[in-house]
Amino acid sequence: MNAGPTLPALRANVVDEDTIQEYRAIGATVVRGAFTAEEIAVVERGIERNLTDPGPMFKVASRDDDPGRFVEDFCNWQRIDEYRLIAMESRAADIAGALMGATQVRLFHDHMLVKEPGTRQETPWHQDQPYYNVDGVMNCSMWLPVDPVPAESTLEFLAGSHLTGWRMPRTFMDNQAKWFPEGSLEELPAIEAHREDFDIRGWALQPGDAVFFHMLTLHHAYGVPGQQRRRAFSLRFLGDDMVHAPRPWTTSPNFDGLDLQIPAGAPMEHPLFPMLRST
Repeated sequence: MNAGPTLPALRANVVDEDTIQEYRAIGATVVRGAFTAEEIAVVERGIERNLTDPGPMFKVASRDDDPGRFVEDFCNWQRIDEYRLIAMESRAADIAGALMGATQVRLFHDHMLVKEPGTRQETPWHQDQPYYNVDGVMNCSMWLPVDPVPAESTLEFLAGSHLTGWRMPRTFMDNQAKWFPEGSLEELPAIEAHREDFDIRGWALQPGDAVFFHMLTLHHAYGVPGQQRRRAFSLRFLGDDMVHAPRPWTTSPNFDGLDLQIPAGAPMEHPLFPMLRST
């Protein structure tokens, strides 16, 4: 009898112990040479295809008067083969699994982010998990650029902030507290006003390098001066303890109607969130 395809096992020793410990202590780490030149070419083709054929969640995240342009799109792995290939067959899920210490790795969603040359729009300091419809500790996001990223345009992280709980989520454009009443959560620290007082980590990156970080790690990025594009592709991964957490607010991305299909507190067992690896 044909038992059907088996789930790929998590590959061991994809990152060293120092990298794992850095991820767990700081909430972010860089993995140099995580992807081959061929894989970067695949991701680049996927991004350009995505820009030519935006999905229903595509949005412009910069202002009309910005000399550049910042665009994002979400949840396209089912229609963009290049994204699916990287999610399913690259080392990304194995690296995420090792960093999380997970026995299983599920895909949460993909996220394309492109800042064109001259973009002034910054990505303000924030955590990702308050914008998501999942709860749990064992999670990991990957941020993979296909263009060289100098230090002034890279993601920066506040070391250890993933261990300090939720901070007030606000809208990126106008800093409004749309989800929680003012004063109900601790505010983000004034990092930019006193950068010298904080342990800020960030890495200049070359194509093939990738940053992995926890969904509660505070992070931000400046704009992109000069003539260099900053095209990046993210994958979000869920480990063993991650469960569905329907929110009374619109999440990013928004999975409309998912609360009718997955109960609150249940694992994300749904075709939208395929299991990628298991031990």
